[in-house]
Amino acid sequence: MAGDSALVKQLRQKTGAGIMDCKQALVENGDDISKAIDWLRQKGLAVAGKKAGRATNEGVIASYIHPGSKVGVLIEVNCETDFVARNDEFQALVRDLTLQIAASKPLYVRREDVPQSVIDKELEIYRGQAKELGKPQAAWEKIATGKLEKFYQDTCLMEQLFIKDPSLKIADLIKQKIAKIGENITVRRFTRFQLGEEE
Repeated sequence: MAGDSALVKQLRQKTGAGIMDCKQALVENGDDISKAIDWLRQKGLAVAGKKAGRATNEGVIASYIHPGSKVGVLIEVNCETDFVARNDEFQALVRDLTLQIAASKPLYVRREDVPQSVIDKELEIYRGQAKELGKPQAAWEKIATGKLEKFYQDTCLMEQLFIKDPSLKIADLIKQKIAKIGENITVRRFTRFQLGEEE
């Protein structure tokens, strides 16, 4: 029977989606739980995309000190309401983000934050590397652009692969949380300190 209450309960536990959404997901997918989960995720991420433009004036400033006290992170993560700022799911996301920054050492929140002077310098280095490797001049720009993408993935938090689940980028993790929590969430800024590191 489509929308069976035990299945609805199971689906709610797995996804955190509302009762009516779970019922619809089961009806649409012939009571197949895994298909229903995928359907809800797609629907949720679509909704998350619409929420991404909403103002985020609440949130938290959080810190993380790595055992041994040689690495520390300070981060500001914003949401729409103080209620969500105190929500366990939101707090867990913030903790995951501080761990990500401590482990993966991003320099910027997103690619739009990278100064043009840094991009120009990186491209110049990559073109030089292509030239040194004897690649044809016509290919230098394509090679440099490809390496710049890798630079973004390494240095921009949103582009990094999530250390707890490398199948997800941090941007995708945040979209999932927006879909689940129902509010826009943005990372405003962070600072990573490493003992003895030059400014």
